[in-house]
Amino acid sequence: MATSKKVLIVEDDQLIQRMYQKIFTFQHYTVVVANDGEEGVAKAQSEKPDVILMDVMMPKMNGMEALEKIKADAALKDIPVIMLSNLAGDGDMSTAMSKGALKYIIKSEHDPKEIVSIVDETIGEK
Repeated sequence: MATSKKVLIVEDDQLIQRMYQKIFTFQHYTVVVANDGEEGVAKAQSEKPDVILMDVMMPKMNGMEALEKIKADAALKDIPVIMLSNLAGDGDMSTAMSKGALKYIIKSEHDPKEIVSIVDETIGEK
């Protein structure tokens, strides 16, 4: 059997974090979670996931700052990062894309299954 793909979910909202954790586990992913950007960067370094789902608004270090740190790290820069946000502002989207995010998803516009499909496609592109 092929080794399972690893997703790092960086999300401070416990309810959303658990929802994504369940759906990705159900889809045979190895799931690693972090509660803020700082922990997300540390977990990215220790776990080397196949893909990172990163919330934008978080305590300690927000998703944009964490994205910058990940993309500045030679060992992590090639990991696709998909930003998740409740904010539909174009400014955040273009900022995230310019900092190296692969995609920017508005949480309310996609159910968890759609997000898994987007991640599947992203890892398939690697």
